[in-house]
Amino acid sequence: MRAGPTIYFIRHGETDWNAQSRYQGQADIPMNETGRAQARRNGEALRGLLPGIAQCRYVASPLLRARETMEIVRGVMGLDPGAYSIDERLKELHYGHWQGIFAADLPDVDAAGIAARSQDTFRWRPTGGESYEDLMARAVGWLADVADDTVVAGHGGISRVLRGHLYGVDPSAVPELEVPQDKVLILRRDGLEWL
Repeated sequence: MRAGPTIYFIRHGETDWNAQSRYQGQADIPMNETGRAQARRNGEALRGLLPGIAQCRYVASPLLRARETMEIVRGVMGLDPGAYSIDERLKELHYGHWQGIFAADLPDVDAAGIAARSQDTFRWRPTGGESYEDLMARAVGWLADVADDTVVAGHGGISRVLRGHLYGVDPSAVPELEVPQDKVLILRRDGLEWL
């Protein structure tokens, strides 16, 4: 017997801020052309699971890059691009005062924050933002409402904390989990795979 619903998790495609190593968080940045190609690739991967996957629920973060990813994926699959729901709980980690900052500039902008984060990346919270611990609580709340197989277009942080929760990953390792933009992560309570 299967242990709960399957989640097909798609991280949004690349944005210019991703490419520039700039902290994005909940800033509403669109995908670039590389990101759109990644979304098409993920739609093609899921198209191979038709017709069954068409019966899944489809839900996205409200941020533009996730919504655009979902619409491209559904279009490539031959499904109505706009026939999905939005859930605020799937938004990316809020980086607070780090949002918009280039990673290379952080030592000049917030050396104390970098030092504090290095002591406990999972629980550290930027001014005006969230910790990974906060994000996990939000994501687990969403997960508790998932009763059916679901395709999600979301963010790297959400992918990390869902895996941390489902598979008992040590909290210190959660922020370091791989989050590719050109693969679909298939999450089941009894294991995961990449598509």
